[in-house]
Amino acid sequence: MLQTLKDIFSVKDIKKKIIFTIFIILLYRVGSFITVPGIDKISFMDQVGTSGGIVGTINLISGGAFGRFSILAMTIGPYITASIVLNLLQVIIPSLEKLAKEGEEGRKKLSKYTKLLTIAFGLVEAIGLYITYRAYLLPQLTYGAGAVMGCLLFITSLMAGTALLTWLGDKITEYGIGNGISMIVFVGIISRIPSGATALYSFAKGGITNILIVVALVIAMIVVIAGVIYVQQAERRIPVNYAKRVVGRKMYGGQNTHIPIKVAMAGVMPIIFAMSFMMFPGVIINLATKGNPTGFWGVVNNLFSVSEGSAWYYLVSYSLIYMLLIIGFTFVYTLFIVNPVEISNQLKKNGGFVPGIRAGKNTSDYISKVLKYITAVGAIFLALIAVLPVLLQGVVPVSISFGGTSVLIVVSVALEILKNLETQMVSRHYTGFLNK
Repeated sequence: MLQTLKDIFSVKDIKKKIIFTIFIILLYRVGSFITVPGIDKISFMDQVGTSGGIVGTINLISGGAFGRFSILAMTIGPYITASIVLNLLQVIIPSLEKLAKEGEEGRKKLSKYTKLLTIAFGLVEAIGLYITYRAYLLPQLTYGAGAVMGCLLFITSLMAGTALLTWLGDKITEYGIGNGISMIVFVGIISRIPSGATALYSFAKGGITNILIVVALVIAMIVVIAGVIYVQQAERRIPVNYAKRVVGRKMYGGQNTHIPIKVAMAGVMPIIFAMSFMMFPGVIINLATKGNPTGFWGVVNNLFSVSEGSAWYYLVSYSLIYMLLIIGFTFVYTLFIVNPVEISNQLKKNGGFVPGIRAGKNTSDYISKVLKYITAVGAIFLALIAVLPVLLQGVVPVSISFGGTSVLIVVSVALEILKNLETQMVSRHYTGFLNK
């Protein structure tokens, strides 16, 4: 491991990418401590900053930025929501689907549309947060002539923070290590681990919970981490044979290989998508009800947000919706990144075939069938791990924000970073982490 780290920093390009990524992360962490102008920070943190449930989850993803109500309080939620909507629109709008297949130019146009949608969703979410938390603005910004200024200052600060965070994520993807959006969520979560560990220790020391429960939680966390790593690394290998063919005076083909179909092909993105989707309805409902959802809207709001005191039927309904979203987004995202028809065409073009399966449509159907079964296993596993802490609320005094979802994201992104470094090291004839 030490030799691998030495090799990494001996490669100038990789060292530059790592240093650049660390620099962007530091900027992100500094920004998370810059409070929205006009907010009574102390009052807000006393009343909201330590909340559990969905507020605790938002605070976890933002790395504590929401608890301090910094300019980055909305994190990259609007951007993720915009990405989800645009991906779904590609299925029903042919022109968008065509753009997705046009290579680099098409991706640039889709990226532009995503950012425009991000502005729209960011505006809606910022207005919703203003209606919900305007009571924490300083008095001179809530009454009289200052009210308009307070509203504009609040909304523009949050929108500017989200735009900045999206830009920083793009820069990590372009010049740094790994996917920028995943990295920002990853850093936000691990920055909260020390405070979570401290809280767990204080629960045990203060007698709030039994020490055996704390030990059981730690063991369960280790088991979950091991399970996530196993599923993330697991793959189904479809055998492929290449027929021998003569081109000029050279003979090609004749070798055997395989197509790797990973159990968790979509990685961590479906989890992030599902979390963002679960947060957004609450913002819309608060916007529509001026921060006081009651009656029908109160019931709907409870379906998409739970806290430590929520009734068991709300916990169950929340868990079912969350599970279905994770499973659905896993299938959708996998279909976007893996095209069985294209794989089949490439095999046919290069003289490859799956033993016992005819080339062409039969091969693509076979790959689709295998992909669906494998993806189903991975999606169900991720969904169960994500909702288990929600169902255990009331049994253990630990916020759901430090549950399986955070472990899934941290482990998945960590593996993604390692694979990224592995690829770059192998391409330069070094041995990477995962080949040790």
